[in-house]
Amino acid sequence: MGIDWYDMIARRNGGYKGRAVCTVVGRSAEEVFEERLVEMLPLFQSVLDAGCGHGEFTLRMSRHAKNIIGFDNSAEMIRISQSLLESSGMSNVEFVFATTKTELPFQDAQFDLIYDRRGPTSILEHPRILASGGTIIGIHNDVTAVRRRLSENGYMNVEIEEYNEAITYFPNAREFALFLSDVPGNPDFTLPEMRGELEAKIRENQIDGQLGVREHKYIWKAMKK
Repeated sequence: MGIDWYDMIARRNGGYKGRAVCTVVGRSAEEVFEERLVEMLPLFQSVLDAGCGHGEFTLRMSRHAKNIIGFDNSAEMIRISQSLLESSGMSNVEFVFATTKTELPFQDAQFDLIYDRRGPTSILEHPRILASGGTIIGIHNDVTAVRRRLSENGYMNVEIEEYNEAITYFPNAREFALFLSDVPGNPDFTLPEMRGELEAKIRENQIDGQLGVREHKYIWKAMKK
């Protein structure tokens, strides 16, 4: 999946966000993650939002943080985040265009907290920018790469929790198609030529007679030695 997909989503959706009308039933991992982050943020001096998207979540978290920097590898996402920052009046936030595929433009041990909400697990390959004893926390739907990168980069006190109780329900096929189309790397399921694939997805995602998707995500946390 190339960066062009995220630039396209930024232009089409106005940021890294979904368009579908839906209802979430049950306590979701996203909700738990945000609550924990809000509790943690005041305890740290310098915070990094890895893969900040269009910056809306970063700005919301900045109300609880002393200083926070968000970076993303989509120029379109950063453009939107800068615009939101200018209208927010927040003075403790900065947005940076950067990618984990190269050396990140931050100082050694610059951050004592890094959080990764829908961002790249490859942030774990940049322990240089996290202070000794610093914390990194994230949420993802697959922790295979997370486990490997935590092990390879020497993090300690690793905690991984699984969440699969919340269900997102959709009122009709159109909203489900919008949801699928906003999943990273997916094609546009609203197009007529995708009708067959969409119908197959609908058959696969029936829960008690309703069209829905069960959440399957992991919240993970670790410390740098």
